[in-house]
Amino acid sequence: MSRIAVLTSGGDAPGMNAAVRAVVRKCVCEGIEILGVERGFSGLVNREISVMNVGSVADVIHRGGTMLKTARCEDFYDYGVQEEAANYLRELNIHGLVVIGGDGSYRGAWALREWGINTVGLPGTIDNDLPLSDTTIGFDTALNTVTGAINNLRDTATSHERVYVLEVMGKDTGNLALMAGLAGGAETILVPEVEFNLEEVCRRLFRGMKRGKSHSIILVAEGAASAIEVGKEIKNRTGMETRVTILGHLQRGGVPTAFDRILASRMGARAVDLLKEGTGGGAVCMCGSELVFKSFEEIFSSPLSFDHRAYELAGILSI
Repeated sequence: MSRIAVLTSGGDAPGMNAAVRAVVRKCVCEGIEILGVERGFSGLVNREISVMNVGSVADVIHRGGTMLKTARCEDFYDYGVQEEAANYLRELNIHGLVVIGGDGSYRGAWALREWGINTVGLPGTIDNDLPLSDTTIGFDTALNTVTGAINNLRDTATSHERVYVLEVMGKDTGNLALMAGLAGGAETILVPEVEFNLEEVCRRLFRGMKRGKSHSIILVAEGAASAIEVGKEIKNRTGMETRVTILGHLQRGGVPTAFDRILASRMGARAVDLLKEGTGGGAVCMCGSELVFKSFEEIFSSPLSFDHRAYELAGILSI
């Protein structure tokens, strides 16, 4: 394995730069030439690739986003495009590719594996929605961002005696909403994994009022409901003054936490080791405190995990 390439794809996540840095510098230390692909699979199709060195990743470990940039590439679903990309990598004598991203990125990496390119995925997504990995690069930073937003909203909610509905990312899973709600003491958390009843949400608000509570925070994962609609319904049913905040892409950016930097660094170095050994067609996963390799077949056939005990605990603690 004399040449390896690395790319970031899909939604950006804090810590991706730390992962790229680890891949690059591990390769340099191992005497492997490393190339960076810009704009994910789109850049691979458009041949936006260049040699990287130690200096290429100087002063990036503390930066959010991705220095390699990222883009969606619908064309990559086409088998002909996949074959062309694989042939291009072979032309460059690249037989190992590190792909940092989420589910769509993994599927692109899996496709290239089918065309003979050894690939290793690194879980980079703020949603923590990849099976078989306890956590993903960027999740901890996004969690702290959302928790900080809850803290700020609680200050003004207390001052104005209002109900605040906060919408966070999470189309397919409520992991970010759940953990932020638990950390921030949200009174109600709405997630895709658990059916909810707005009447019960309103009853909880009334119970809080009866014991002297003057404000509440309701956290909504975008895949569960629209915060705007939830806010309207709460106001109509309770008469309480209600405000809605949608964090949107504020959750994606920011300085990565120490946890995310360390996780990304460990995973990036491990990916290079795996490719050196000839192992590929899967991803590096965090299981407990250990890094393990899981095949893409295992990952795609496994369900998303959701901590129902943590969800129950959040409900108990918010009485």
